[in-house]
Amino acid sequence: MFLEINQVGKTFTTEEKQFQVFSDINLDIPENQFVSILGPSGCGKSTLLSMVAGLEDTSEGSIILQGNKITSPGPDRGMVFQQPSLFPWLNVHDNITFPLKGKMSKKEADKRATHFLKMVQLSRFRDNYIFELSGGMQQRVAIARALAMDPKVLLMDEPFGALDEQTRHIMHDELMKIWQETQKTILFVTHSITEAIKLSDRIVVMGTRPGRIIADIKVDIARPRERGNLESIELEKEIMDLLEGEINKVLKEELSR
Repeated sequence: MFLEINQVGKTFTTEEKQFQVFSDINLDIPENQFVSILGPSGCGKSTLLSMVAGLEDTSEGSIILQGNKITSPGPDRGMVFQQPSLFPWLNVHDNITFPLKGKMSKKEADKRATHFLKMVQLSRFRDNYIFELSGGMQQRVAIARALAMDPKVLLMDEPFGALDEQTRHIMHDELMKIWQETQKTILFVTHSITEAIKLSDRIVVMGTRPGRIIADIKVDIARPRERGNLESIELEKEIMDLLEGEINKVLKEELSR
């Protein structure tokens, strides 16, 4: 299997107590698949993604990419956060080539930047600074930067969560084009059921307290997926019912305290 998450758990320990984020997470993700992780706040979606990135340690279990155990960040995994995390003192082109310095010649880095700027449709903005771009354009730069490193897996943590609805739909279409062209394996964290359905081959639904996988759903709907499609509406209702059960459980726990 390409990416394996084996019996992974995460517990945070303070001087006063221990807090279990999630336990016994098992996922096998084949190469080139687009997988969304969906769930209520506090279920550990972003923590799990950070563990795949090597930014967080596992408390138990292991994460293996192409036979190699993940213990730290590496160039085989590219990360795109909700906020683009770009360098404001560099222009668009230099933001993309910055992580490539020392890994390849300037000529090759420039070639990659040009290629991926064209892919995200920002070629004419290569010399602009970040403050001159809209939020959606900044996220395109962040995606281009991650892709320029040629990672085996693209990790995306609610990358469109801060965008307005119209821009978000445009970015969905752009991401689909990029994924179909690059055929990267994508692990995508989101709160949005409609976003997950539109983008994914597969949706992993997590419950909370502690976090765990409550459903692993194959999205067998032809692309491109339009809003209002009957199959999408039915799947959205199925997932919403699952999540409402988890949210109601949390509310009952809070009210009983």
